[in-house]
Amino acid sequence: MQIDHIFIRASVSAPEAAALRAFGLSEGSGNVHPGQGTANRRFFFANAFLELLWVADAVEATSPLTTPTRLHERLSAGSDTSPFGLCFRDAGALTLPVFDYRPTYLPPDMSIGIASEAPLSEPMWFYLAGGQPLPPPPRHAAGVSRITAVRCTQPSAALSAAAVASGVTFAEGSEHLLEISFDDEVQGRTHDFRPALPLVFRY
Repeated sequence: MQIDHIFIRASVSAPEAAALRAFGLSEGSGNVHPGQGTANRRFFFANAFLELLWVADAVEATSPLTTPTRLHERLSAGSDTSPFGLCFRDAGALTLPVFDYRPTYLPPDMSIGIASEAPLSEPMWFYLAGGQPLPPPPRHAAGVSRITAVRCTQPSAALSAAAVASGVTFAEGSEHLLEISFDDEVQGRTHDFRPALPLVFRY
């Protein structure tokens, strides 16, 4: 399966984006998600994008439409749930128990399949049915281009079927952490965004 994007829980308006910009990433366009109650800031790469996501409207985020996604729990400040979500371009040959989510901001022919049996201790696993192509990526001053691997550290060693099938490498640790590798790590460099974000780049 091909990753479409990765989200990380952020504060309102995502001031954490400053750490990504200071590293040398060029910021792309952001979105507001009407009816879902979330908004984002985005950084595009050749094959995927990184999204800083927050709750912009708590009423919409806890509506009957959005509640099954558990986005409000994942994005609430101080939550001990996984602050990450991984979206894939399609389900491919992977069979997962999913529920069909059709937010009002998507075109009628598009839907989101969300893994229904993944615990909140894991990233949110979902895929876009009928997804749209990514825009051309900008040139990043940091010299990173393509996401080539993802590693997730979490307090629990137990993994759901969705996690096992995702292609993401998992490790057990004291805190949630996402490590993203770019371009097969040809530069041999590492950048740690903590404490601003639970994120490490290897490139």
